[in-house]
Amino acid sequence: MTGGRDKEFKVWQFPMQEITFKIIARIKSDFREKFGIPRQSGLVQNLRATIRFEPEFRNADALRGLEGFSHLWIMWIFSENIRSTWSPTVRPPRLGGNKRLGVFATRSSFRPNPVALSCVKIENINLDSPEGPEIIVSGADLMNGTPIIDIKPYLPYTDAHPEAFGGFADAVRQNKLHIKNPDILNKLNKEKSTALIEVLEQDPRPAYQNDPERVYGLSFAKYEVKFKVQGNELEVLSVE
Repeated sequence: MTGGRDKEFKVWQFPMQEITFKIIARIKSDFREKFGIPRQSGLVQNLRATIRFEPEFRNADALRGLEGFSHLWIMWIFSENIRSTWSPTVRPPRLGGNKRLGVFATRSSFRPNPVALSCVKIENINLDSPEGPEIIVSGADLMNGTPIIDIKPYLPYTDAHPEAFGGFADAVRQNKLHIKNPDILNKLNKEKSTALIEVLEQDPRPAYQNDPERVYGLSFAKYEVKFKVQGNELEVLSVE
């Protein structure tokens, strides 16, 4: 479970094979719950998060050479969506939850094995942290405490394919929302307020919810942000 201290994470493969992953690290991020987390990594570049390694893996030698790379792949566990069964079809949120597609044609968190993959930018590598080596990254789409099972360097000559097709995801890209009353966010520091504005611009609501009178609450860092959306405008109501 997210935030727990278990050292191993069991993932079931079907029909009866079992593999055990070791948790090597956990993410420290400003998201205390799933609502509001960007739907893909890299969408909000100003988001900062920290990869903090478990005691067994707090060895600076394990990061030797990483300073030569600009980006990382993070392999992590959908720890809030652990299930003992699976479905061959899912309802992608970006399609309004009304259409079923094959689970392997989506990035849904409800999968046979709850494993996720995110590409993030390395902002800093701190080898002198009191809690051992840590990696500060930007663009992460992980909830605070999420277990990480591996990291690998991003290789642009093989990992980037500009000519690739995006399937249904290309057809449902949304324009950014206009933020009304952004000055309310000034009680956050500049870095966090900038990141939060970018999060809100992405429209955190489920695609099937479009009630202009509904007030939503988003937990970010130590704050609770209230907002509502009408048309292409998101109005910030309060930050507490």
